[in-house]
Amino acid sequence: MVRIAFYKGEGNIINRIVRRWSGSPYSHAELIMPDNKTWIGISPFLNSEVFARNVLKDPNLNLGDWDFLNFDITDEQVSVIMEFYEQTKGNRYDWIGMLLSQMVPFVIKQEKKWYCSEWIAYALRIAGVFDWRLIKIYDQYDLSPGTLYRLACEAQIYNESKKINDDSANK
Repeated sequence: MVRIAFYKGEGNIINRIVRRWSGSPYSHAELIMPDNKTWIGISPFLNSEVFARNVLKDPNLNLGDWDFLNFDITDEQVSVIMEFYEQTKGNRYDWIGMLLSQMVPFVIKQEKKWYCSEWIAYALRIAGVFDWRLIKIYDQYDLSPGTLYRLACEAQIYNESKKINDDSANK
């Protein structure tokens, strides 16, 4: 299982600006790997590049500041996510794409640059956790944490109904 962690804590002025601008309670997101201690993300507040961190070593982490969505995944999907991580590790934060995507109705994407929720959406889409027929990332000009939360909820519903249909077909 992987989890998406959505930050809703007070944070700083930038967190408040992101929440207000996007109309969402969330200002940041990270992907929690199956070991439950490795969080992958990109944050302008930490080191402004795609990185993995061991949250067990973070004395400031307050789990009450986060909401979580869970996704059952296969070992192969974990491998795909980790391969995507290895290819993007160290890529820088996409300030221009993040800001402009909130102002114009089309996708702004800089090569080798990401913002938190965008990276997670792509990782989960590439791994097949988000079905491309439902979650059309290429059609989303706004991939803010709030948008990722909405898309992830849709993916959970779709994945659950697909699992029920698959189970019924196998009986």
